[in-house]
Amino acid sequence: MSEALYIGLRLRLGRGTGLTCVLSIANQKGGVGKTTTSINLAAALALKKKRTLLIDLDPQANTSIAFFSPDETQFTTYDLFHEHGCELAKVVRPTKDPNLFVAPARLALARLEQQLAGQFDAPYKLKDALAPALKDYNYIVVDTPPALGILTVNALVASTHLLVPIQAAYFAIEGTDDLLETYARIRSRPNPDLKVLGVVITLYDKRTNISRDTHEQIRATFGDALFRTRISKNVRLEESPAYKETIFTYAPKSSGAEEYRKLAQEVLQRVEEDRVARHSQDAA
Repeated sequence: MSEALYIGLRLRLGRGTGLTCVLSIANQKGGVGKTTTSINLAAALALKKKRTLLIDLDPQANTSIAFFSPDETQFTTYDLFHEHGCELAKVVRPTKDPNLFVAPARLALARLEQQLAGQFDAPYKLKDALAPALKDYNYIVVDTPPALGILTVNALVASTHLLVPIQAAYFAIEGTDDLLETYARIRSRPNPDLKVLGVVITLYDKRTNISRDTHEQIRATFGDALFRTRISKNVRLEESPAYKETIFTYAPKSSGAEEYRKLAQEVLQRVEEDRVARHSQDAA
């Protein structure tokens, strides 16, 4: 692509023109570092001067607790799903980083599966709630629950991209078939533009044979979809939420901070490449 065409593309792809990246972090297996990745990837994007919104859709609300005490939140993502739900702007809260914002969750989200049953527009609730706010953010990162119910479906319907964290452990790939089947169903009708941005290995321990063997197994299965960056098992990453900090304020020189910086750079690069590729297809 020529430099002139690229510059022209960048001018056309300005903020507020539907180019906000909405990135769901999803895996129905628990304990794979999904919430840790959501928090620290969003923080890393914010540090790169990307105006970033982190949405907590997990009823466990661990992402929210990493930033706020439960009694500090008046409105949560649960309120977005009411028939006459509140606006996203009332849910979103600022953080210590001026480029990072959080839409917190609460346990009541667990009741939505039953409450939304039978509603024809149930899978579109989050997408509708996000629509007025897309112009305000460069990146929206969605932390999903470890299940493939209505909350995860809402996240995928509202997203432009999917990132799958997989733990470097035995049976790591087991269960991803169900997630990818759900992804295919979402693409087939409600969100044909959804794309797998990549797979990231988490909780990697280079000292163990199982981590090394699993890495090769995941590479063989996912090929180019696998990010080069691996997220290692790291005590600082485990400690930081207890102090209401991201890894970048709690331990900025740790290996965990460096790895999430590298992952964020890969995410930025892949999203940009995807935008250019899609524009080229539309122009053809």
